[in-house]
Amino acid sequence: MEGSEGIAGHPDHEYPAAPYPGVAPGFSFLHDDGLTHEIVPDDGCRGGWRVASDAVDDRLDVPLAARVPVLAYGSNSCPSKITWLRRELGLPGPVVALRVTVHGVAAVWAAGLRVRDDARPATLAVTSTDSNASLRAPSARTSTSSAGRRLDADGVGFLASSASSDALLAPEVHHVWLATPEQVAVLDRCEGRGTRYDLAWLHAATVVDERGVRLDPVLAYWPAPRRPGEEPRTDRSPLLVDGAPVRVRDVAQADARHLVGVPGPVPHGAATVVATGCPDPRLWPDRVFVYGTLQPGASAWWRLAPHARASAPAVGTGQVYDTGRGYPALVAGPGTVHGHVVTLADPGRALPALDAYEGPDYRRERVVVYREANDAERSADGSATASSTGSPVAVEAWAWLWDTAPPPAWPTVTGSWSDA
Repeated sequence: MEGSEGIAGHPDHEYPAAPYPGVAPGFSFLHDDGLTHEIVPDDGCRGGWRVASDAVDDRLDVPLAARVPVLAYGSNSCPSKITWLRRELGLPGPVVALRVTVHGVAAVWAAGLRVRDDARPATLAVTSTDSNASLRAPSARTSTSSAGRRLDADGVGFLASSASSDALLAPEVHHVWLATPEQVAVLDRCEGRGTRYDLAWLHAATVVDERGVRLDPVLAYWPAPRRPGEEPRTDRSPLLVDGAPVRVRDVAQADARHLVGVPGPVPHGAATVVATGCPDPRLWPDRVFVYGTLQPGASAWWRLAPHARASAPAVGTGQVYDTGRGYPALVAGPGTVHGHVVTLADPGRALPALDAYEGPDYRRERVVVYREANDAERSADGSATASSTGSPVAVEAWAWLWDTAPPPAWPTVTGSWSDA
């Protein structure tokens, strides 16, 4: 990791890998050269995360915006395991792992044992009522799109402010790797992609990082189903003991390897398998934050409207300038930006077209945006963003930022920009 000299880190021996699943840090981290460095949110730096006094992006060979989210619910959160991946499988580059709270799925013990050491590995079970898993929860105020993804009442990923922890069963704390395609290839080898597990977009989970920002859908290694012409494979299906899965957090490995039960079902519709390779990092997330001509009702909304599955008023950070050319420019930094967050039906078609429309003066970056406060919330605390009642009201989205310093002659925009 370039420039890491002088930055203290936690050595691997503080996080042993045995017994499986090992010990994970209690914070978001960057791991490299056998050292774990805590990272913290910082809206003022590129990429939104800081290690010591530097932006995390400044210490990476591949920036955060060129990585995909992979849920680590077993040993892949353990720094000693990460070092093993480097040594044995050639894992390249620093690992960035965000500490997250996960609702809707649980890490449970799998039906089979690992061949190399007879340890029982972890797998995932769905906890919501719309699955055939045995872990149950009261229904949340969500629906499922035609593609199988969880959608909330506004359709863009903000949870309704009345949602509470009672709506989901026993959330768990894990990590999400922001992984490069090359790192995903190594995880594929380790996890036995296509035999033991599939790499899949996980629709059954709500994943929220320590900023309160919703990251889902995320990738995860999901129990591999029966292949055409093959016998059913169940060794990574959830193990049912007395009819119910057993959470990893509830039973230690020493006891888990002796559990007796039967393989449980893998719910249909909870995940969408990625056929081959790594998904394009430039297509996640499937949301955009628009603050100018692409907003609903603005002059270029017709370009975005055919790609939009849902939209909602939202607030980001930064400063908007009036270019005098009929469109605004957003510059990163302090300030409040009013706009809309739009969920895309097909990011692979929409984003390249939108990149071409925005042109070379803009760069596309991931940003955090918040649900805009309604009248009642504004009167309560005067904030432009919705106040949090324990539920996430923020999501990550793509935004087009002006790529150079704005000219001094450009006036700043107060409130919402409009070309009406």
